[in-house]
Amino acid sequence: MSFNSFGNVFRFTTWGESHGPGLGVVIDGCPPGIELAEADIQPWMDKRRPGQSRHTTQRREPDEVRIMSGVFEGRTTGTPIHLMIENVDQRSRDYSEIAGKYRPGHADYTYDAKYGFRDYRGGGRSSARETAARVAAGVVARKLLGKGVSISGYLVELGGIAVDRDHFDAAAIGNNAFFSPDAEVAAQWEAAVDKARKAGSSLGAVAECVATGVPAGWGAPVYAKLDSELAKAMMTINATKGVEIGNGFEAARIRGEENADEMMPGDGGPEFLSNNAGGILGGISTGAPVSCRVAFKPTSSILTPMRSITREGEATEISTKGRHDPCVGIRGVPVVEAMMALVLADQMLLHRAQCG
Repeated sequence: MSFNSFGNVFRFTTWGESHGPGLGVVIDGCPPGIELAEADIQPWMDKRRPGQSRHTTQRREPDEVRIMSGVFEGRTTGTPIHLMIENVDQRSRDYSEIAGKYRPGHADYTYDAKYGFRDYRGGGRSSARETAARVAAGVVARKLLGKGVSISGYLVELGGIAVDRDHFDAAAIGNNAFFSPDAEVAAQWEAAVDKARKAGSSLGAVAECVATGVPAGWGAPVYAKLDSELAKAMMTINATKGVEIGNGFEAARIRGEENADEMMPGDGGPEFLSNNAGGILGGISTGAPVSCRVAFKPTSSILTPMRSITREGEATEISTKGRHDPCVGIRGVPVVEAMMALVLADQMLLHRAQCG
């Protein structure tokens, strides 16, 4: 299987499967001298870790990260950084009944069509378990970016219920199980997820991620635009079906004077009176906050019986047992944050290489 790596200068490669002995990531291109310890990584892993509430999969994984290489005396050495995570709570028997069937909405059929073989235990490589390695790599990217760049992710919609922007409270994001900036809507989401879970179904969600402190000049015109790199990164996340940068599709519904971000003189550079562009113009960062939204489809593995076919092409019905997220978008938030950090770290080094 090819294409397990992402990035240009700051490049990472993930490895491992959902029900294998472990998974991890190798990061190449990280400069030397950056402080990094396992204790720095764990808080971010805990944000994504399963089994922390009834609203996520009940698989119990501590997601403890071991630094295997690339760090000496608490600092990066400039050599490849290998981060490893053990799988400790696999229940492969939960998937024995679907070994010869394809789950609708999942990658079962396409993997089989491409490779003539598939790991049916939790989806193997196609499982969202792979994203744990991305979150670990994202911590290294955050360290490289430094404290000047701040990245915040949160849900803005779940099950068709959107947050009220007038009630946006950044302090609320870490105080509920849904990474919601609107405490009132979090209660509605809770009821919606409970209802879907009890019905053996699932819900979709939309995550938003904003990076502040990104200076003007990162990115490149034409084929390495910062927004195209972000869109590609977000689309590699499991269950992602849509990405918007800045105003996104709303830009197609309004007039030019409404969408353009007017500028005024400011201290050290222009001051933008709005940020419909999401902090990116012509593929290059403007200095305004870089923002994107990611749409996650409902989890494909559900208890509701669905029509499908077997590997032999015969009609069948399938109900996926096991432990699954009733809304994969919830734990997708820290993954979106990680991918934002990884793209920005790569773009920072590319800018430094070209412009000094």
